[in-house]
Amino acid sequence: MKLLFAFFLSIVLLFAAGCLPEQENTAEQVQESALEHAEKHADPDYVCPMHPQIIRDEPGSCPICGMDLVPKFSDGKQTDDDFPGISVSPEIQRSMGLRTTTVSRETLWRYIKTVGRVEYNEDDLLHLHPRSSGWVEKLFVRSLGERVTKGQKLLAYYSPEIYSAQEEYLVALRSARKELTRSSEKRLELLGVPKRVIRQIEKSGKAMRSVPLLAPADGVIAAMGLREGMYIQPTSELFTFAQLADVWVKVDVFEHQIDWVEQGNAVEIRVAALPGRVWKGTVDYIYPELDPGTLTLTLRIRVQNLEEQLRPNMFADVVIYGGPKKDVLAVPREALILAPQKNRVVVQTADGEFKPVEVETGMFSGGRVEILSGLSEGDVIVDAGQFLIDSESNLEASLRRFAAQ
Repeated sequence: MKLLFAFFLSIVLLFAAGCLPEQENTAEQVQESALEHAEKHADPDYVCPMHPQIIRDEPGSCPICGMDLVPKFSDGKQTDDDFPGISVSPEIQRSMGLRTTTVSRETLWRYIKTVGRVEYNEDDLLHLHPRSSGWVEKLFVRSLGERVTKGQKLLAYYSPEIYSAQEEYLVALRSARKELTRSSEKRLELLGVPKRVIRQIEKSGKAMRSVPLLAPADGVIAAMGLREGMYIQPTSELFTFAQLADVWVKVDVFEHQIDWVEQGNAVEIRVAALPGRVWKGTVDYIYPELDPGTLTLTLRIRVQNLEEQLRPNMFADVVIYGGPKKDVLAVPREALILAPQKNRVVVQTADGEFKPVEVETGMFSGGRVEILSGLSEGDVIVDAGQFLIDSESNLEASLRRFAAQ
């Protein structure tokens, strides 16, 4: 056994002594081939979409899944060239319902659809205050929204100041001094005593404990701040009267639509309560400040409401017309593929393939979209069935990007 071990040890030593230079040469060759291999695969040309670890310098198929190897991207940035073209046979196009249209120049109308709320015209509001302090003894109008006519009796109240002025007027009448009589009568008028009440005092020769307060104009009661028995004074706002023959509609527009509106723009208004009816109005005022929460701008629209069918706090569908924008490149809205970064359309190339192209959009007008860049007049785009094409192209592009990382 010892002799056998010595025999094998001698053979190993002889082999090591005689072959050491050859082993060094082999290691050097291995090292050189590894460097060459690294250089060769530093920028691989073809990868498998499903197995990115499979890298080849030439086209071929994946040994794992059998898929064709695809070219990798030269960098990490995605451009229109990164979206591969997709060939679709006529039979598949028909089964997909694929439809194309030609990009053209046309006139688009700026108009904004929004929702507004009907309000009283604040320019026509009237506020009623007493001219002197006193106590409300009788109230003839008791609810908001009640319609009143000019000269209608609203309330009767006792005022020590008015009662004293009546006594002075009666004394002046008995004195038969015209100057004093006119002065006393004028004081009653300034205290808000109606002329017909003054004539009644003159005829009866007695002061009235309670004097009436009359409505200054026709309208409806928009606000009311008193009840019977309350103490009132000149600072008290008793009633607010509003007109309905002319109303406001306030709407909000988004920040990107501000440039579309200006004072005098024509407006159409519809309400759900009266289908088929359309009211015409104009933009009366544009408020100077955006709402900090919604970043919207408020517009005030003035509308004639002679039949008084538009009532405050009604919601209204509003269309604001901002005028035409001529000679713009436009495509159907359904042709646009909305994306977080940039919108796309699918273009049919000269060789019959379909390829997604990124576009910059402008205004949206009804069923049309303005194209600022990315397309040219006469380009053929897909306006039905484009999502399947875009999905396939985008998936392949994404796999290529993933494989290139």
